[in-house]
Amino acid sequence: MAGHRVAITGIGAVTPIGHGAQGLWDGVLANRSAVRAIDRFDATPFPSRIAAQIDDFDAADHLDARRARRLDRFSQLAVVAARMAADDGCWSKADHDSARIGVWIGSALGGVAFGEAQHAAYVERGIRAVSPTLATAVFGGAAASNVAIDQGIHGPAIGNANSCASGATAIGQAFHAIRAGIVDAAITGGAEAPLAPLTFGAFAMIGVLSTRNDDPGTASRPFDAGRDGFVMGEAAAMLTLERWDRAEARGARILAELAGFGASTDAHHPTAPLPSGAIAAAAITSALADAGVAPEEIGYVNAHGSSTPLNEVAEARALHLALAAHAATVPVSGTKGLYGHALGASGAVEAAITALALHHGLLPGTCNLATLDEACDLNVLTSATAATPEAALSTSFGFGGLNAALVLRG
Repeated sequence: MAGHRVAITGIGAVTPIGHGAQGLWDGVLANRSAVRAIDRFDATPFPSRIAAQIDDFDAADHLDARRARRLDRFSQLAVVAARMAADDGCWSKADHDSARIGVWIGSALGGVAFGEAQHAAYVERGIRAVSPTLATAVFGGAAASNVAIDQGIHGPAIGNANSCASGATAIGQAFHAIRAGIVDAAITGGAEAPLAPLTFGAFAMIGVLSTRNDDPGTASRPFDAGRDGFVMGEAAAMLTLERWDRAEARGARILAELAGFGASTDAHHPTAPLPSGAIAAAAITSALADAGVAPEEIGYVNAHGSSTPLNEVAEARALHLALAAHAATVPVSGTKGLYGHALGASGAVEAAITALALHHGLLPGTCNLATLDEACDLNVLTSATAATPEAALSTSFGFGGLNAALVLRG
């Protein structure tokens, strides 16, 4: 589609493997899983007792004490990651009209974990024990509105809850808004803080989590024949997007170009992907068409790769449908082996990693891939590989059959 080109000029991240653009990239290159036994709450009642926690984040290190107290963890992660992205992109208030900047942030669960804690306080000690910020903390748009407040942004502030495709969907919507001239710039991404007992237990109950409790470091293993479920994590990642011409005019460093976005819905099952991968493939094909990129131009795929028995097979089929013969040779990696699955934040973390891979000319490997599942006929990288692809694809597939795909150019 005709319109403004869109530049990625900054990255902010708070993740189990590192913070900020450099910390995230260093964590990717270290190729060590951050998954370990949960100590945030008592997980002994559950068949899965492992997660990818962020253990080195204290909101008070980044926000003033009053601000930190007023935000739940989901919004804290979002606001801090957004600040990091703005700093990384060298944004100045003078560079943009605040009414021409938007915020798009996705989260599968929003402030549900905080709500869970407040309900427990209410049951135990009554209404006076409940935080007065509860009503403004739990709704799905809380992160977007809090980032807008923190950054002084007056354009659209949009939150979505498209399950595990939320972060990628937010980025795609922000991209379309800039390309269409609705805004000139955006802070966009995903945030998730789901590590609370009832929230975690809900996923454990439906049997989607790994039970490799005796060896947490190898539990998240995308595309591996021995994968047994995903590992829940928490994270936030934000990108600063700008009209390409405006980014060039202010001398900004451009990490990559965001070129295409596509979405689709399986309309098949609440948790299982459509086995054929046909509708997920439609999202990829739509993103390629949106970018004006041919399948054979894709030189790298950062796959959703959730480490579940069903997902990777359906995703491999989707890639073969969308990329045709090229799917068998294009380098693919599943980076959730490092930081688990932070639900709605995952697509944003992986878009950030894809942009950094293009910027550095280095494609990540796939942590914990010991034996490739024969049903996944893909060229899955096991270690970092130097390459300078012209274009890359990042995929996100969520509960409810919600699919999203992003195309980036180096």
